[in-house]
Amino acid sequence: MKIIEVIADKGHMDTLTSIAEQQGIKDFWYGVPQENERQNLRMLVTPEQRQAVLDALQSVLATSESARIIIEPVEVCLPAASDESQESSKSKGSSSLSREELYNSIEKTARLDQNYLLLVCFSTIVAAIGLIEDNVAVVVAAMVIAPLLGPNLAFALGTALGDRVLIGKSLKTNIVGIGLALVLSIAIGMLWPVNFASAELIARTQVGFDSMALALASGAAAILSLTSGLSAILVGVMVAVALLPPTATMGLMIGNGEYTLAFGAGMLLAVNVVCLNLAAKIGFLLRGVRPRTWLEQKKARQSTALSILIWIISLAVLAAIILTQAEQLTP
Repeated sequence: MKIIEVIADKGHMDTLTSIAEQQGIKDFWYGVPQENERQNLRMLVTPEQRQAVLDALQSVLATSESARIIIEPVEVCLPAASDESQESSKSKGSSSLSREELYNSIEKTARLDQNYLLLVCFSTIVAAIGLIEDNVAVVVAAMVIAPLLGPNLAFALGTALGDRVLIGKSLKTNIVGIGLALVLSIAIGMLWPVNFASAELIARTQVGFDSMALALASGAAAILSLTSGLSAILVGVMVAVALLPPTATMGLMIGNGEYTLAFGAGMLLAVNVVCLNLAAKIGFLLRGVRPRTWLEQKKARQSTALSILIWIISLAVLAAIILTQAEQLTP
């Protein structure tokens, strides 16, 4: 449960009270009116009520420049929710987090700033060293940093909401991040002797249908963890569908003139990106993450259909390439 606090002109209080009553909120209370004619109303809401309440509040207060809506976490609420209430919440397939909370959490990872660029540089160096030295622990450390995961999830959310700004921002951040990691790993490959006996390195040059299944399952798990508020699960997703090790492998191989192996690493990177975005997009769709207004929903349906179609076609092309390579290797 969380507390939604609304700060608005006193004239809105009756309307806000009606919203609370219509949404079945049992616990809500007022603050003391201030000298500037503003007053606050606080509501204790369940996860299944949160999105509907926020949508109604935004519709009423859309023209008020001074109004503020604040969401506050609740650590413990006593007495605890009844079993019937918990079962009702579980039976609904909607997100436990509101659209606004998801956006606030994911949008941060799509920002192209100094911290992001430094994380890409550091994690690329860590991944390259781990791959060259065949050190599993070091490679996993680079996976957990996972700066490239955020922009892909943000891109999927942007298409789910029809948010062109977020789509453009996440796409730019993703391209710059992958490009920076690739250039840096190429430079490392040219300066540092590569150990071609490294199992960790060679493993990133091979891709199969098992890689597709892993990436799809990991992408679905990422969205389930985000929309359920269980972000700790993301650590496992970072390791399962890491984008940086194949990028670093591709760069190391290019730096050493091993273009066939570099192609294999590039294929693994492409499979991970496509499957992650496809699973994330379908996951947001199934979890009911959509815009608030009808017009925004119409735009989002168009962007959703287009993005799913593009990812499915991309996945089919990659599957055809993998199948062709497998047939060529078969005696």
